[in-house]
Amino acid sequence: MNRLKRYCTALALALTSLSWASAADVWVEAESFADKGGWVLDQQFMDLMGSPYLMAHGMGRPVEDAGTEIDVPEKGKYTVYVRTFNWTSPWSDADGPGRFKVRVGGKTLPVELGSKGNTWQWQRAGEITLKPGRHTVALHDLTGFNGRCDALLLTTDADIQLPDSGDELAAMRRKALGLDTAAVSVADYDLVVVGGGIAGMCAAVSAARGGLNVALVNDRPVLGGNNSSEVRVHLGGYAEIGPNKGLGRMIREFGHSRSGNAKPADFYEDAKKDSFIMAEPGVTLYPCYRAMAVDTEGNHITSVTIQSIENNSEMVLRAPLFSDCTGDGTIGALAGADYVSGREARSEYNEPLAPETADAMTMGVSIQWYTGQGDKASRFPEFSYGIEFTPDNCERVTMGEWKWETGMNRDQIAEAETVRDYGLLVIFSNWSFLKNHLADNEAYRNRSLEWVGYISGKRESRRLLGDYILKQDDIDKNVFHEDASFTTTWSLDLHFPDPENSRRFPGNEFKAATNHVFIHPYAVPYRCLYSRNIDNLFMAGRNISVTHVALGTVRVMRTTGMMGEVVGMAASLCRKHDVSPREVYRSHLPELVAMMQAGAGKPDSQLPDNQRFNLPNELLDTPRMLK
Repeated sequence: MNRLKRYCTALALALTSLSWASAADVWVEAESFADKGGWVLDQQFMDLMGSPYLMAHGMGRPVEDAGTEIDVPEKGKYTVYVRTFNWTSPWSDADGPGRFKVRVGGKTLPVELGSKGNTWQWQRAGEITLKPGRHTVALHDLTGFNGRCDALLLTTDADIQLPDSGDELAAMRRKALGLDTAAVSVADYDLVVVGGGIAGMCAAVSAARGGLNVALVNDRPVLGGNNSSEVRVHLGGYAEIGPNKGLGRMIREFGHSRSGNAKPADFYEDAKKDSFIMAEPGVTLYPCYRAMAVDTEGNHITSVTIQSIENNSEMVLRAPLFSDCTGDGTIGALAGADYVSGREARSEYNEPLAPETADAMTMGVSIQWYTGQGDKASRFPEFSYGIEFTPDNCERVTMGEWKWETGMNRDQIAEAETVRDYGLLVIFSNWSFLKNHLADNEAYRNRSLEWVGYISGKRESRRLLGDYILKQDDIDKNVFHEDASFTTTWSLDLHFPDPENSRRFPGNEFKAATNHVFIHPYAVPYRCLYSRNIDNLFMAGRNISVTHVALGTVRVMRTTGMMGEVVGMAASLCRKHDVSPREVYRSHLPELVAMMQAGAGKPDSQLPDNQRFNLPNELLDTPRMLK
């Protein structure tokens, strides 16, 4: 277990009884369980439901119980309610596969949970008589197929009415946890970076090396975002190239040395990223915290409120400068920053690769997976929930990486859980068919699911608008900008639903295709890296100021790391000269250019040359289509 994971575990509350409607009620947040057993903590949808939850991600094999202790205040007959969700309900009316039971004081309550209903809702687990004092509570998984638990309530009120969602539920949760009356810690920094992916890591360290006191907020126990062992996408794009060749050398300090998507966890070297951040004295890391609210004065952010994904505690981080490295543009959206999503019409920016008419389509989410070969036949449970596979439409593969992509026709923010769940659904459904129903299945007989991701590998959602919006014309014509900063080298790589997959599963695609349009290396304007209407907000990552078409080239992670490096440098100039990000462009650009040319990384002689993989196939003087 690396240091970040140990720190997150140390943050977890030892559960005690929490008063809500009456002295006898006990509220239990599942994410706060002291022993999570084989259940995983999923925080991805906190913005939608207000809380993380535990999930039994066993790939068809029941996981170990999650357990904790509670304080029961008085003797009584308690009804136990569990907030859960039948996650396959969007595609099937059948009872769902995510079944589990609750144990209280060693007694298993009778009702199977997680298989009914079509929304997150409270389900009655049963009744139990308890004496006052300490008692155990456990979640007992029955299937390994992603049963999920948000919270439990033990109550002596036989007539209680529980809201399933919305403001009333949020208020009830806050009251139960004492959040409205608890003292909130406040900390001050020069720069707050939200998002611990490659862009956020580089922004934080670059700023710290420029003399700033930086907070880095990451809502997972590991750093790296899509490049972490939780998602497993390798770094892509050239670094140390273009007019500012110093940019990107920093990535060699923490970048992994082996290439490939959907590989074993150690390929992605999480511990190296951990050490990179921990070694920087100017960076304070807040692992396992998610930014949930923003305070503003006019068009100026004054603070962000972050919430622990394990114990719900809140903190307020104040700073004169903020950087949105969330990928989803979360901080910008909360602050009222201008943003767009979806595809612009071809005529809006005169982009040949854009559609004739604007629409909401985005590039999708990848849930990657792979199997392992055994020395004897293995079994996999029957799994079929609304998506039917046959010998003609099944995917005869033993792994899935970037092409397994869902949600291109869905809202990547509002429907994020559905998008992820569909990725799980098709993996389990297809594998079940290959194992149990394909006549000629010798290639799969001895293979078992070895790893399936559950953290979404996102590509696109909100794009925050800056003083300049990068478009296809800039890249095609190699338009010069005096504020040229990081250089993008990846092709204009725009994913769309795979036509054959669309024919087989119309409206329910789960595979993507792309056409690579190779480009000449292009230095992107610094003006794409700060908000046009929130005067102290930077952004780095896939949520910068670009069109959908231009996003196709800037979104790979060595490129986003260089964005972060530029943001950190610009932030240090903001503090040095007491100016806004915009004023750096207007009044201090030569100083920024000199910093970018030097780079914020350690001297080349101290670094390995280990980043020569996942590069564009060609670097061209003029763009052309790959046929």
